[in-house]
Amino acid sequence: MSDIPLERRRNFCIIAHIDHGKSTLADRLIEMTGALSNREMRDQVLDAMDLERERGITIKAHSVRLLYRARDGLDYEFNLIDTPGHVDFHYEVSRSLKACEGAVLLVDASQGVQAQTLANVYMALDQNLEILPVLNKIDLPNSDVPRVSRQVEQIIGLPKESILTISAKTGEGVGEILEAVLHSFPSPSGDEGGQLQALIFDSWFNTYQGVVVLVRVFNGVIRVGQKIRLMGTNKDFEVLNLGAFTPKPVNFPVLSAGEVGFVIAGIKDVRDAQIGDTLTDAINPCKNPLEGYRKAKPMVFSGIYPVQANQYELLKEALEKLSLNDSAFHFEPETSAALGFGFRCGFLGLLHMEIVQERLEREYGTAVICTSPTVVYRVYLTNGEMVEIDNPSQMPPEGTIEKIEEPHVAVMIHLPSDYVGVVIRLCEQRRGIQKKIDYVTTDRVVIHYDIPFPEIMFDFYDKLKSISKGYASLDYTFLDFTSSNIVKLNVLINGDPVDALSFLVHRDQAYYRGRELVARLREIIPRQQYEVALQAAIGSRVVARETVKALRKDVIAKCYGGDITRKRKLLEKQKEGKKKMKQIGRVEVPQEAFLAVLKID
Repeated sequence: MSDIPLERRRNFCIIAHIDHGKSTLADRLIEMTGALSNREMRDQVLDAMDLERERGITIKAHSVRLLYRARDGLDYEFNLIDTPGHVDFHYEVSRSLKACEGAVLLVDASQGVQAQTLANVYMALDQNLEILPVLNKIDLPNSDVPRVSRQVEQIIGLPKESILTISAKTGEGVGEILEAVLHSFPSPSGDEGGQLQALIFDSWFNTYQGVVVLVRVFNGVIRVGQKIRLMGTNKDFEVLNLGAFTPKPVNFPVLSAGEVGFVIAGIKDVRDAQIGDTLTDAINPCKNPLEGYRKAKPMVFSGIYPVQANQYELLKEALEKLSLNDSAFHFEPETSAALGFGFRCGFLGLLHMEIVQERLEREYGTAVICTSPTVVYRVYLTNGEMVEIDNPSQMPPEGTIEKIEEPHVAVMIHLPSDYVGVVIRLCEQRRGIQKKIDYVTTDRVVIHYDIPFPEIMFDFYDKLKSISKGYASLDYTFLDFTSSNIVKLNVLINGDPVDALSFLVHRDQAYYRGRELVARLREIIPRQQYEVALQAAIGSRVVARETVKALRKDVIAKCYGGDITRKRKLLEKQKEGKKKMKQIGRVEVPQEAFLAVLKID
C-alpha cells in the first residue's frame, strides 16, 4: 500500500493503432518520472519478449507504477498500462481498459486516424473512460497536425482545443501529458473498508513463484498472509507476496482500493486464475463478481505437428509451457493419417498463430508443421443435432447434413477516398455485404461490410494493403453465424486423401480453389519414378486434377542397333516396373505443400 492518498492516484492506459508509438511514449513517461536511470533504460522497455522488440509490436499488455512530482509540488501515483495495437490482440486492450479510469489516445500525425484507433476509442467509451487525445510524431517532415486534428474532431468528436502534440521519440511535449493526466482523468473510486473485490486483468507463469496475477483492486484491501478466493474457479489460496512493477518488481505488505499490482499466492495452474475473474476474501467473500468482462474466444484453428514423430513429447511440453503464459491460446491432442500425432490449436487470429509458431521454434527449439487454418462452423444434422467443427476431418457424412453456418464479421475499413473503388471490389469478391460508407472528411472514408470470416482470414489484409498502397487500415468484430453453402474439398495424392490438406470452402469457389491448389502442389511435390496424380474432390466428384510427371530413365540408351523388338521388350519391362512401384510407392508431402493452401488467391 502506497503512502499516496486515493485522490492523488491515476489509472490510465495508452491506446492506438498499431505502430503509432505507444511503447515509445511509455518509455518517455518512465524516463521523465525517473522510474529507471539512464543506464537501465532501453527502447521498448515494457516489451519483455525478443519477438516484440524485433517486430516492433506489443503482444502482451504491461503495467507499470510511476511516481510523479507535479507542478503543484505534490507527489502523484500513476498506474500506466501499455496495450497492443494489432486487431488480433483486441482482448488485451479490452481487459486493460477495464482496469482504468482514463485512456491516452495516441494518433500518428503523419498517418491520421486509422481503423484500430476508432475501434479502441469505441471500446474506451463503452467503459465510460475519459479520453485524452494526443498527436504523436510531430518531428516527422510529413506530419500534418492541422489535417489530423480536424480528423480527430470530425471522426471521433473530440474538440481540437483538447488535443496535445508531442514527439515520443524526442520527448517534445511529453511533460504536458503528465500534467494533463492529473487534470483530465478522475481518481479511482473504491471503498478501502468494503468487501474485497479485485479484477484479474493478466496472469502468467513463473517457474519459481507459480502464477503471477495482475489485479486492479476496486474495493477492500489485500494483505500478505490473507486467504483469498478466485470466484470463477471457487478455489482458495493464501497470499504469499504482493507488489507492483516500477517497472522493476517492488514488494508491498498491502494493496488497497484503487491500486494496480501483482499477487503471488502459490497458484500452480494458470487456468485457475482466469482473466476477467474476480478475486475476493475467502472468509468474508463479496456477493457478486465484477461485471462487464468478456472471455477471449479463439477465432482461428490449426493443427500443429512435429516434423519428426519422436519429437511429439517435446512439442507437448513446449505447448504446455506456452499456454501457461498465453491464456488465449488453447490446444488439444489430435491425429492425422498424413502427419501422425499432433495438436489442434486455437488462436485469436493469423498473427497470433504466426507468433505462437515462431515462439515454439525459437524458445523451445521444436520444428513444427502447421496445417491450413480454419474457423468454427456450425453443422446442423438431419436428426436435429448441432455440432461445432473446427477441423475438416470432423465434417459429418454429406447425407446427414441439413445446413452449415459460417461465422460473419463486421469489417471497418478506414482509407483515403482515392481507393474506394478497388476496396469495394475486393470486399465484393470476398462475398461481402455492404452496410454503409461514411465520408468523414473530404479525403477520408470509412467503409462498413459484413464479410464471412473465412474470406478475410488468409490474405485479405495483405491484398487490402497492396491495393491501397498501404494507406487502408482494417478492424473487425465477430457478428454471428449465417447459413451458407459450405463443402469439404479433399486433396487426393495418388487416390489417397491427405486430410491435413483438405479444407472447407464455399461451393461457388470450390472449383477455383481446388484448381489452383493442385497446380501449386504440382510444383512442390517432388517427382517420383512414376506418375503422381493430384486431385481436388468434393465427395466422390473430382473438380480439378494435375499430374506430376515421372522421372524416366533411358533404358534403351545401350541399344545402338538391332531389332526393334529388343527395344520394345526393355520399354515394356520398365512399364511393368513403374506400375508395381506406383502400387507400393509412398509420396512424401513437404512442409511447403501445407503453406501452399495459405497462398491460394
